[in-house]
Amino acid sequence: MKVNKWIGAHLAAIFMLLCSVVSFGQGQQGVSLDKIIARVDNHYILSSELEDMYNQYKAEGRGAPEKCQLLESLIINKMLLAKAEIDSVTVEDKEVDGELNAKMNYMVQRFGSEKNIVEAYGKSIENLKGELRQQVKEQKIVEKMQRTISGNVKITPADVRKFFNSIPKDSLPYIPSEVEVGHIVKKGTVTREQKEKLRQQLQELKQRAEKGEDFAMLAQIYSEDLGSAKVGGDLGFAKRGQMVPEFEGAALGLKPGEMSNVIESQFGFHLIKLIETRGAEYHARHILLRPDYNKGTDMTDATRALDSLRALIKTDSLKFAKAALDNSDDKETAESGGLIQDRSTGQARLTLDASMDPALYFAIDTMKVGDLSMPVSYRLEDGSSAMRILWYKSKSEPHTANLHDDYEKLAQIVLSNKRNNALEEWFKKAQGDVYISIEPEYKNCKVLGLAANADDI
Repeated sequence: MKVNKWIGAHLAAIFMLLCSVVSFGQGQQGVSLDKIIARVDNHYILSSELEDMYNQYKAEGRGAPEKCQLLESLIINKMLLAKAEIDSVTVEDKEVDGELNAKMNYMVQRFGSEKNIVEAYGKSIENLKGELRQQVKEQKIVEKMQRTISGNVKITPADVRKFFNSIPKDSLPYIPSEVEVGHIVKKGTVTREQKEKLRQQLQELKQRAEKGEDFAMLAQIYSEDLGSAKVGGDLGFAKRGQMVPEFEGAALGLKPGEMSNVIESQFGFHLIKLIETRGAEYHARHILLRPDYNKGTDMTDATRALDSLRALIKTDSLKFAKAALDNSDDKETAESGGLIQDRSTGQARLTLDASMDPALYFAIDTMKVGDLSMPVSYRLEDGSSAMRILWYKSKSEPHTANLHDDYEKLAQIVLSNKRNNALEEWFKKAQGDVYISIEPEYKNCKVLGLAANADDI
């Protein structure tokens, strides 16, 4: 059995494609008959999964791999899941819920509202979340298994030099222009009218609960905390310091069974009901309502703050990295001095081509290296409306790969190759620990070097 380079290089990306919120739920429309085409222990692969995966590649304008390659990647993911069960590798619900919330928030941002999502997919939000949650959980388990298998792989500068010297000079890759761009983001301020509207809505829900309606049911219906809403707003036991101060202070000021006043935090507005306390831990439910960032956001304060920071940076009274760390509302980039990272590589160098975020591409197209933009509109991943200033830090010229300028890229290739080798060795050993069966119609694929056998499917 051989795990080819295509599989090794794209294993994580393929599974992310399976969990893509863009394709999620759509592939099942129009499927009258489905069938099992492969089995790995208790995990099954349906023909619709393979078709959805193939069609998703084409829909995104990417060259779709052959279906045999896609089937192999699906089976490998199922092998990782099956071995995770055997080895008792699990992920915490909190980690799954966090990823699920991020994906659902992205969907709301992309479609404009939950109502639009329901109309697009023909399913309730709860049903969509239920389907996506299992996919997210499997994704997290696969990622954890991959880290377990190849997490200890290391490389040295000698490894990188050896790899570079092994490439024929006339075969060295051409590296396109790359840029480093930083940004400082400031969210808009929710208007007073919007805040008052949310407070009033939660106050009405509190009155309904006081008159006898079930708090958990109200949370299921109205809460916009997508992770906890499905369990009646139940947040489980939390340790002191785990929740934001506003939430924790209000919760700890309650007696079991009591409800709080409406509380505002960075996440929105909460109505909290304390269930019980246990030593240094407390157990609460909540209903969360969030502002409509499309309609109820004032950008005046955000723009003024960024104008002030821009003036200080331009006069060299404040370094951009320090300003981003202390002031940016995009916490993911603030920790790296505001530099925007390529999520596929984790590096702060972005390829200057069509793969770049269009808004960013067209913004820096009118800038020179070293320029600092005026405040421009921006939308955070959670849907929040914001403003940002951009810093065009650097740009590399297109060139043939060399050891000096492209060491990091070469090192990533060497590390990836070593990890792929570790995965391949793992698959050779793991293949005997799990039962794999493939439908005869895919016998020409020779997936993982196995002969197709449908006797046990």
